[in-house]
Amino acid sequence: MIYGLENILTLTLFIIGFIIVLYAQIKINSTYGKYKNIKLNKNISGQEVARMILDSNGMNNIHVVETQGELTDHYDPRREVVRLSKQIFHDNAIASVAVAAHEVGHAIQDKENYIFMKIRSILVPIVNFITYIGYIVAFISLLAGITGYLKVSIIIILAALLFQLVTLPVEFDASKRGREQLVKLGVIDGSEEKGVKKMLDAAAFTYVASFISSLLNLLRLIIMLRDRD
Repeated sequence: MIYGLENILTLTLFIIGFIIVLYAQIKINSTYGKYKNIKLNKNISGQEVARMILDSNGMNNIHVVETQGELTDHYDPRREVVRLSKQIFHDNAIASVAVAAHEVGHAIQDKENYIFMKIRSILVPIVNFITYIGYIVAFISLLAGITGYLKVSIIIILAALLFQLVTLPVEFDASKRGREQLVKLGVIDGSEEKGVKKMLDAAAFTYVASFISSLLNLLRLIIMLRDRD
């Protein structure tokens, strides 16, 4: 491939990936900013919603606690804890119940041994190990030559892509479960469900954007490597 054309193509792939991730971040921030200010008709907080869903599914052993930061919400399967950020924990906004229900969706996945969640749990230490060792090898390879560095970088991205690919159904399924629980338990009405769906869709798109960005980065590195072989 002509050297100038290679530069243009790899730069284009980088820019496209950057724009997609940036758009996803802007979308989740704007959607969250909107729905954190729209209150539910029912005066019920994110913590109360999480507790209600857990109890209705026979998961009284799962604790719901407050954690620091904004949108730092997550389910910890090792400690059996749903951690909700301050505003999500205390507020009764559409965004709060959407995020709380989503995280409890992960807890339900864990209880039901959802296959993709199990696969992701297995992949976590493997991907972390490959990434850790990969960066060390990549640094050494860079000293020896750019070709070795590119090959190691491709291996690292492939590991990350596998993890991101498995993460997609986990996140979409958790959102689906959470929204269904909100409707089933009568927490939200029809108009509020639309807001919940928009909030969860925006959050899910961040994972899609990350996957696409990593895929484009992989293609960029392959092009660079091919032109050096």
